[in-house]
Amino acid sequence: MGFGVNKPAPELMERLPTEQISQRRMKPIVQISLDLVDLTEALATARLALLAGVDWLEAGTPLIIAEGMHGVHALRREFPTVPIVADLKTMDGGWLEAEMMAKAGATHVVVMERAHPETIKMVVRAGRDFDLQVMGDNLAAPDLVASAKRLEDFGCDYIIHHIGYDQRRGIVASGGKCPSPLDQLREIVQAVRIPVQAVGGLSVEQAIRTPEYGAPLVVLGAPLTIDANSFKTVGGDLESKLRFVCQEIHGYGDIPVGPTATRSMI
Repeated sequence: MGFGVNKPAPELMERLPTEQISQRRMKPIVQISLDLVDLTEALATARLALLAGVDWLEAGTPLIIAEGMHGVHALRREFPTVPIVADLKTMDGGWLEAEMMAKAGATHVVVMERAHPETIKMVVRAGRDFDLQVMGDNLAAPDLVASAKRLEDFGCDYIIHHIGYDQRRGIVASGGKCPSPLDQLREIVQAVRIPVQAVGGLSVEQAIRTPEYGAPLVVLGAPLTIDANSFKTVGGDLESKLRFVCQEIHGYGDIPVGPTATRSMI
């Protein structure tokens, strides 16, 4: 693409080839969300995660706020063949933001369904222009299922089914039951024909089980690997925890994707 950045070979970018889409199956993918504000710590956590078996790295929103393009570029320089998700949570300036992340070395970008439709269209167009995969996030949508369908219709490659940090905390603080992305995960999977990822307050055990719902993309972030209150890596033997999680998730083998997924996994 002429950006002077070493991007992964196409087979390493986890694109779903045509024959795989038609079969609606894909291998489960483990992604670690580097929701950190210190670049040195983010790089060290990424090294440990890859040794443990993690497949994708995510430049989390706190890291992008703290380091911008430089954080993504540092990840690409350090890990030249690993897919990198830039969690921009784009709400405007879609083509330009996606272009910047492509130049920095990202392979995936995130756009919010709550953005204007033209913004989503421009991120998808940038995905085609710069060989990026687009992940559409349904955070805060009044109808999460319809939101996922819209993102697919706009041309997103993946759905992030997301229950937000503030949303969860606020509902609990007001005496309500904490919502979980598992509550409607089967409905989301049945509603779209593209891979789904569930995000938002899951325990390790819950995250490991998301492929059983037909969601083959498993993200590990706060509170599993990152302290959500301090944006620092959690203590303890993180490498052993990640290795166990990766082994469990990869052990599912090929996961059905789309409307037949949850029926096939039961």
